[in-house]
Amino acid sequence: MNDAATIGGMHFSAKTDAQPAEEMPQIAPRLLTDLLDHAVAYHGDWPAVDFMGRRWSYGEIGAQARRAARGLQDLGVTKGTRVGLCLPNTPYYVICYFAVLRIGAVVVNFNPLYTEREMAQLVTDSGCEVMIASDLAMSLPKIAPLVGAPDSALKRVVVCPIADVLPAFKRSAYRLFKRRDIAHEPHDLRFLRFAHLIERDADPDPVARSPHDLAVLQYTGGTTGIPKGAMLSHANLAANSAQMVAHVGHMPDGQERTLGVLPLFHVFALTTVLNYSVDTAAEMILLPRFEMKSFLATARRTKPTQFFGVPTLYGALNNQALHGEFDSVRVCISGGAPLPLEVRRAFEEKTRVKVVEGYGLSEASPIIACNPLEGVVKDNSCGPAFPGTALEIRDPDALDRLCKTGEKGEVCARGPQVMKGYWNRPEESEKTFIYGALRTGDIGYLDDDGYLFLVDRIKDMILCSGYNVYPRVIEEALHEHPMVVEAAVIGVPDPYRGQSPKAFVVLHPGDVLDADSLLAFLAQRLNKIEMPSQIEFRESLPKTMVGKLSKKELAAEDAARRAGASV
Repeated sequence: MNDAATIGGMHFSAKTDAQPAEEMPQIAPRLLTDLLDHAVAYHGDWPAVDFMGRRWSYGEIGAQARRAARGLQDLGVTKGTRVGLCLPNTPYYVICYFAVLRIGAVVVNFNPLYTEREMAQLVTDSGCEVMIASDLAMSLPKIAPLVGAPDSALKRVVVCPIADVLPAFKRSAYRLFKRRDIAHEPHDLRFLRFAHLIERDADPDPVARSPHDLAVLQYTGGTTGIPKGAMLSHANLAANSAQMVAHVGHMPDGQERTLGVLPLFHVFALTTVLNYSVDTAAEMILLPRFEMKSFLATARRTKPTQFFGVPTLYGALNNQALHGEFDSVRVCISGGAPLPLEVRRAFEEKTRVKVVEGYGLSEASPIIACNPLEGVVKDNSCGPAFPGTALEIRDPDALDRLCKTGEKGEVCARGPQVMKGYWNRPEESEKTFIYGALRTGDIGYLDDDGYLFLVDRIKDMILCSGYNVYPRVIEEALHEHPMVVEAAVIGVPDPYRGQSPKAFVVLHPGDVLDADSLLAFLAQRLNKIEMPSQIEFRESLPKTMVGKLSKKELAAEDAARRAGASV
């Protein structure tokens, strides 16, 4: 093994303990397409993607990305055009991501599980003109009505058939036995298949680009749950990849294999599974969704060396009988949500693989802190600042005051991975920065060694399996039911998801409604992650002195009830 790596023109040595940002080397701004170009030039024959047993080399991925870029230009995509990617983990995502960026366009990430209303909201806000989507029934029918709709900029849809990227022996079986999962694409010239997009074997027209150009709109939310597009530049995302290399601390003599079950449209996977893997010419083993039997079979077949997961994945694996699936893993990081200490210890005991916890947010591409892979891991800490990152703890009541070591305050961050701001939201952008530092909305403290410990959340959100769930979105959906007069949603502990939403509901006098009926109503308005795990009907809800619903009282009552039940 080598003990250093050169990335983006900078030399990084192994990092095993906390270092202040000023001691770290400057990270040279790069275009994200430079990552792929380097991998193609130096490792073109190496496998880049393994999808369900079918493999593509870096040379093949680069060639298809080139043709897809040409095809997008032929559709009218120019520099700055927003192009949506609504895809599960497939080779299509990797190819189209780099194709969009190659011609100076902007990737807008869409979760295929979004409802039609959520899809429409993001299309409208981003001004997305082209959508690249799979032919899965869970997403394509929700996108089709948005093409040419009032207030929608969406003009074209590129349809990516899942069957076309499967191994030959699986293709026919998929079409035969998964017919219900496949959508019938509209007979409309505004829809074209991926094969037609890449049929022209030609280079795209050159486009003047800068590393500081906008690369990705990564939608997130605030306390209101209204989506905001974090503007991540090429330099932001490429920097977080270089920081990953510095954090890992050394490059292997052979090729790494990254097991990628986290969805690439999620910013944690975008950096760790995609950008970082391409940056180091690793093989990406992509799974379109998490299904335990398939996941374990794939791990046994491919022998991954790197795995990045959310706490619910580690918790689920702890309940399985493992048979050496993680024997080859040397890099294992948890992110997206706090990793319970008991989950980490159980996983490490079961697999003999060290897992470290990191911390970040969409606005920082996303990683700003992580426990070292080689060095001290502190329980219940998300580690020291990431290479080239400075963490500040500021007094929430007087943000101009920096807190002392051990003193709790709002976590703020500076670094080359921090976003440019929010798309079309100058006021929100201004409020998210304090003296140039990104406000995370989380309360924490730094210890004497610079390790970050998170204590509480300022933002009124619930973390379900690493995803942000916003109570107001659920409350608004509840209020759409004609029998509901009041509703409040809080996060409650969930042994599998970390947290899940619990709804408290008051009905109009005389109305009768059961939880199953209300859940069926919500299923048409919320995605699966947002669905409440519990609904409690009440005659009234506690309120503050000014008449606002008191979620603090509800949370305290629920916690007391849980504590009493556990005695």
